[in-house]
Order: sequence, then structure tokens, then C-alpha cells
Amino acid sequence: MSSTLVRRCRAPLALGIAFALALPWAAQAQTTSNSGESARERQLEQRVDQLEQELAQLKAMVVAQRQPAASPPAPAAPTQNVAAAPAAPSKPAFTSAPGVSVALHGFVSATAFEQSKSFVYGNGQNAEYPVAGSTGSLSGMDVRNTRFWLDFSGARFAGDWVGGGRIEMDFFGGYNGAGPYSQQQPIPRLRQAYMDLVNPTSGTTVRIGQQWDLLFPLDNVTESLAHVAFPLGFGSGMIGWRFPGIVVMQDLGRGGEGPKWRLDLGAFEGQWNGPDGAATNTNFLTAGNAGFRPQVEARLHVQDKHWLAYAVAHYSEVNLRGVNGTAPTPVQSSVKSVGYELGGQWKPGPWVFKADAYTGSGLGQVFGDLSQFGDIKDTGGYLQAGYSFTPNWSLNALYATSKLNHNDVVRWMGNGATGLLRSRQTGMNLQYSAGAYALGVEWLYGRLDSTTDGINRKTTSGNQVSLSGMYKF
Repeated sequence: MSSTLVRRCRAPLALGIAFALALPWAAQAQTTSNSGESARERQLEQRVDQLEQELAQLKAMVVAQRQPAASPPAPAAPTQNVAAAPAAPSKPAFTSAPGVSVALHGFVSATAFEQSKSFVYGNGQNAEYPVAGSTGSLSGMDVRNTRFWLDFSGARFAGDWVGGGRIEMDFFGGYNGAGPYSQQQPIPRLRQAYMDLVNPTSGTTVRIGQQWDLLFPLDNVTESLAHVAFPLGFGSGMIGWRFPGIVVMQDLGRGGEGPKWRLDLGAFEGQWNGPDGAATNTNFLTAGNAGFRPQVEARLHVQDKHWLAYAVAHYSEVNLRGVNGTAPTPVQSSVKSVGYELGGQWKPGPWVFKADAYTGSGLGQVFGDLSQFGDIKDTGGYLQAGYSFTPNWSLNALYATSKLNHNDVVRWMGNGATGLLRSRQTGMNLQYSAGAYALGVEWLYGRLDSTTDGINRKTTSGNQVSLSGMYKF
């Protein structure tokens, strides 16, 4: 009971005490004046006994109210989630269908930034490398990294199979209109929406729906508080994207000691830029959707306590005549998209080293080729080194690069290429984390080589300095 209730009880309690003390005197007066009313006296005595009992109960209530209230149990510490690769969900928050548990997780992210140039793929939290030939500085504050997701688990399928899934969203879906106030109204964006079928006995997981393809290094994403949805190096040394598709993950050598091996096989929706017009890219009418030509990928993944490594192969075929088969093909009629990737991570003591390298051609659909589309050869990768001074303080330094074949870019200019030749990205951040909170200051420097006619070559460079905060739940 609250202190307000105690105050409300004081008035009736005082009246009860006064009434209880007055009753014996009244009874005594009646006895003296009329000794023959013995029955009335007995009734008064019974009433006094009853009031004394009620008085004792009121006193007990007052004593109970004056005792310090028991402290409520402390809330569980929020689950720590890696921004681009969220950790396993904690205890479910609520349920939906019978037997299905649902857990809500996410983080709130805010970044104040200042830039010396405009950046690709946008300014603020999705800046990667400078726009070719851009001029002018800018500043602002960005919250679009803010993300939430729902994890579902516990559904039964058949036999030893159980199910689950995830729905994940952030706020990089554009802005609500183009007016002076639209920048403060970002639109939600669906990131992932998939279902899982898991067989714990065989170590098999089947994932169906929109998810990261196997080229994206989900277990090896660069560390940053400012660049989360668009990680440091993304599109400029780190490749991969989210597609609807199906992935089968199979544990190898189950039950044995030592490193854990896993083989992943995936088939994903095709994608390309045109050629049936930019508007048709949102209606499955691209060269990558012409015919039944999915992107197919395979990944071998191995992990131990302090390290992990992976190797990935990617292949797809793109029909540049388009879905209708009538689009002009001034360079060639089809493109084979081929890619190979190696990466790994090592954690010796307080150090963390992350590295990834890839090579291939026709990789625009997976954010390779500096997001240009054509039969263009691309080689790139990134390296990040991090050191934890204390459990709270850490420092990270990064270098990422993407180098394209000059002749390929020139050959495809105006037909999917815009003249971007090479990107180099350098970054450094200092972070402080405590429980569910994290703060960080970051510097990003980008250099971009480009050409407008295939002969000249110019370099555009730009800086971004940012201060970020994050709360994870």
C-alpha cells in the first residue's frame, strides 16, 4: 500500500481510537444511573471487545505501512547484439501462436557528423566513399541506423524438425516526401524476413525468405557505431546483399572435438540494373530476373574459440536482352557474374583482427564493381585491427579498397558503368561501452579515382568525423 493510503487510514483510525476509549465511560455512566440494565451493559462490553480487535488490526496495518517496501527484482541485462549480425535472442518477451515464443530486440542509434564532401551511398550513417567530383561541406545528425527485430522460436514442424524465423527492419527506406521537413521523417525498411526449419539431430538448418547472401561476411563485419547498416568498407572492399532465397546449412563432423565446420548452399533471386528501364527494377523486370537464373552460392565455414575462417563461391548468369527479350545490347548480350571470397577473424588476447578479400567480375548486383553494372573485373577487400584497453574502451583501425579493371569500366561506360575506377577507405574509431550503452568517435577518409572519358583520371577525397551513441535492447 502507498503512503497516500496510510494518510487516508489515519482519520478513521483516530476516530476509532476515540470511540473505543469513550465507550467504557459511557457504559459506566449508564450502569451508575440505571443498575438494572445489565443486559445493556453486556452488549456494550461485547461492542468494546469488538472495537479493540478492530483497533489492533488498524495498528498492524500502520506498522506494515511503515516497513520499507521490498525492492523489485532488477531487470535482466539487455542482450548484447552485434549491429549487422545480431546475437542469439535472450529469454522470449511474449508468445504468439501456441508454443511459439517471440523476442523483441534492437538498438537505438544516433550519429552527429561533419563531412568535407558528399558521399556514396548517402551522407551521414550510410556514407562510404566520396561522390566523384563533389564539392562543399555539410553536417547533420542521423538516426536511421535505429533497428528492431522479432525472433520467433518453438514452432513444431514434423518429426525432429522445429521452426522459427525473424522479421527485421531499420529506417533507410527513404524520406517521407521531399519537402523541408521530410529529412526528419525516415521511412522503415524491411531488411530480413525469413523462416527457419531446424533439425537438431542432423545439424541441418533450412532458411527460406529474404536474408543475407553467402558473400556478405555476417560473422566478420567491421566494427563501427556510426556505420552499421552500411558497414565500413561496404561496397568498397566488402560485398554481399540481402535477397529472397533459400539456404541450407549443414554442420559437418558433429560431436567431435576441435573446430566446428559448416557447409552452406544458397540460391537467391536474380538482380541487375535494367535493361528494361529503371522503373522496372522494382517489378522483377531486370536482366537478372530474365528467365529462371538464380544466383547460386556455396560457403565453407570453420570456427574455433578464438578464430574463424570462410571461403565463398558465387555464380549467376544475366540476360541483358531483358525479360521481354527486346532490349538493345550494345556491349554484349549476357554477363556471367562470378566471384570468389576468403575471409577470417583472429582474437589473440585483447586484439581482434578481421580480414576479407574477393575477386570476380559482374558483381554489381552484390555491391561489387563500386555498384556499376557490366562485365567488369573487380578485386578488393578490407583489414581491420582492434585493441581493447579495458573491458569498456577499444580502438579500431580499418583499410578497405576496391580496384576495377580500367578497360572494362571504359568499355561499359554509359551502359551500366559511370567511370569509377578505384576506391580506398581509411577509418579509425574509439569506443566506450558499458552494459547496453555505447559511445564512439570516428574518422573516415575516402579516396575515389574516376574518369569521364576513359582518358583523363581524377581523384576525389573526403573526410567524415562523427560522434555516435547507441542503446541496445
